[in-house]
Amino acid sequence: MPRALRLIQWLTRTLIQSPIKKNLAQPIPLALLIGSLGLGLLLSSCRAPRPSHEGIKRLVVASKNRVDTVDPAGGYTFGAMQLLSAIGDPLYAINARGQLEPRLALAPPQLSADGLTARVELRQGVLFHDGTPFNAAAMVFTLERFLAIGKLSYLLGDRVSGVRAVGPYTLELTLNRPFSALAELLSAVNLTPLSPSAYRNHRKSFLNDRFVGTGPYRLSFFTNQQQRLEPFAGYWGVRAANGGIDLVSLSNSTALFGALQSGEVDVLLSTSLEIDQQAALRRSATAGKLQEGSGPALEIGYLTLLTDQPPLNDPRLRQAVAYSLDRATISRRVTLGLRPPLRDLVPPSLKGSDPTAWPSYSPARARALYRQAGYCQGKRLSLPLTFRSNIPADRMFALTWQAQLRQDLGDCVELEVTGMEATTAYRQLGEGAFPLILLEWMGDFPDADNYLVPLLGCEEARGERCLKGASAASGSFWAKPGLQQELERSASLTGPARAAQLRRIQRQTAAANPYLPVWLVAPRAWAQRNVSQPRFDGSGRLLLQELNKP
Repeated sequence: MPRALRLIQWLTRTLIQSPIKKNLAQPIPLALLIGSLGLGLLLSSCRAPRPSHEGIKRLVVASKNRVDTVDPAGGYTFGAMQLLSAIGDPLYAINARGQLEPRLALAPPQLSADGLTARVELRQGVLFHDGTPFNAAAMVFTLERFLAIGKLSYLLGDRVSGVRAVGPYTLELTLNRPFSALAELLSAVNLTPLSPSAYRNHRKSFLNDRFVGTGPYRLSFFTNQQQRLEPFAGYWGVRAANGGIDLVSLSNSTALFGALQSGEVDVLLSTSLEIDQQAALRRSATAGKLQEGSGPALEIGYLTLLTDQPPLNDPRLRQAVAYSLDRATISRRVTLGLRPPLRDLVPPSLKGSDPTAWPSYSPARARALYRQAGYCQGKRLSLPLTFRSNIPADRMFALTWQAQLRQDLGDCVELEVTGMEATTAYRQLGEGAFPLILLEWMGDFPDADNYLVPLLGCEEARGERCLKGASAASGSFWAKPGLQQELERSASLTGPARAAQLRRIQRQTAAANPYLPVWLVAPRAWAQRNVSQPRFDGSGRLLLQELNKP
């Protein structure tokens, strides 16, 4: 599923001046990509001859995730991150219990007394897929390359001003300001180390179709629709439990659904799969016909309200809209309960979450506010809502909310729904084109900072209008005097003090309603009965290396 804010932030920062080069691998014929017959041909090409690794079988994992680049500096989609998590290693990882674990680092970062310098001791004896040793110099090469060309370079650049090797296996980072979630930031898969030997000629350019890292798999074949992973014999950690993975993608959700049902694929990811098909797979798993696994709910769906132009520049109307949103009904009718209601910008599993920050549905309170603003007495507020036309759940949300408002508050407000293709909508968001639009966001690393800053950050403001910054790029243009300083202060705090500060920030935001959280999305996967139960890590990625098929 496209990630709206990542694309917006990339476009607004203009980090890359030239388009990504097309991958050089031979493309899969178009005939293989159309309908279930095409999927069958594609999967048969994946399965033949289905070689084994030490007698362990290969697996086919399917999704709708097209992968346009395997370069960590260029990728930002769910599919790219899922792939990179299998062929690369981060310095740190978040386990399934939400706990931080050192991976290529040996221990948490050691901070200086002023919090502006961090040292990370690195694991020794690790090899890249090309045999190059992993060390501090390789990590510096990777981070400097990401800072120079990364589409999401602000992830690191907004917080880190410099990196250097102060020993063969000691990495030092200089921070712009104290940042307590540094280890979580360094768990971002975009920062997985790259072999300096393999990327020597790509310091300033993407290498889209090849990857040389340190992960449990090496990439042996790459196209946008298919990637072949082979177990890396020289891996430093626990070896893969299978003989390799074939990742395949197809835009046709029905064909993928049928492929799992017929046994053509071993594992199917839920990403962008139709809601009714997900519900059907869940019923099959409950009946014992499939294996099911789910990961942490780290993706949020939310509405952005344009706060600097009529009609929603009136705080009373924004609050009225907040009370007009029946999340429980929407969750039940639109997502069949698969996406629970959300009244929080920070997922409940993360520290600093405040599950009741936003008001719950109350038609009576909404009506009172509409009346105060001059509506409900022969005059209705015409409220334009834009939904992404290529995302079925968005369309169903718009139509369901429209019907609910017509039933409960029809004399006060009328929702006018308009569909627009997602990429087109993202390009116009920072121009203030949409009074109300439904979007989604999933942080690149699991920390509250990576949910609040991309929505609320503001570099330049005039009163309660953001002129420049994340809030403007996100389409709300909302600012509050002192809020940016509170966000920066929260990043330097730890423990209960930080959690309390994050909750205060959310309460202040909820009082102004520039955004309305709608629902929470957890990744799911279904596997054949003879495949092990799918498991996810704490960053929401399927643990491909744990899958096995006796």
